[in-house]
Amino acid sequence: MRQLDFQLAAIDREETKKKVEEALEKYRIMLLTQELDKLPKVTQSFSLVPPTNTNQFHSSTEDAAIANAEYEKERSEYIRKVSMAVNRLAYKERAILIRRYMTDDDLYDYQVYNELHMSERTYHRHKSKAFYKLAFALRLEVYEEHEEVCGA
Repeated sequence: MRQLDFQLAAIDREETKKKVEEALEKYRIMLLTQELDKLPKVTQSFSLVPPTNTNQFHSSTEDAAIANAEYEKERSEYIRKVSMAVNRLAYKERAILIRRYMTDDDLYDYQVYNELHMSERTYHRHKSKAFYKLAFALRLEVYEEHEEVCGA
């Protein structure tokens, strides 16, 4: 019997890192903001178009409330998903990501590794591992594309 040749796809490290950083930045923004255009209008508006006689009624307040509820649901689901993924990481990896990306403080790498009493090399090694684990947990990994050559 011949053993099957199994090849794992290579990961594009730079693109994966970029996607994870974007996800963590989105997490930070989701914690701090709510879109202003989702707020209801409080001023009157007049129209020359007569009202239609249908059973549908939409006001800007209702539309804003629906949009806010959907945004809040999406926002809380995203925050929960990222938090759960980070909480599954090892202690040092989790500490790095939380201090660097998930707090209100905008810290630099050197501040975080000094605060955590790590060498720069150890810090970057743990951060790299954390990024790849988080990429797989959130399904953000990016694979390198290789063209396959088919022989006849």
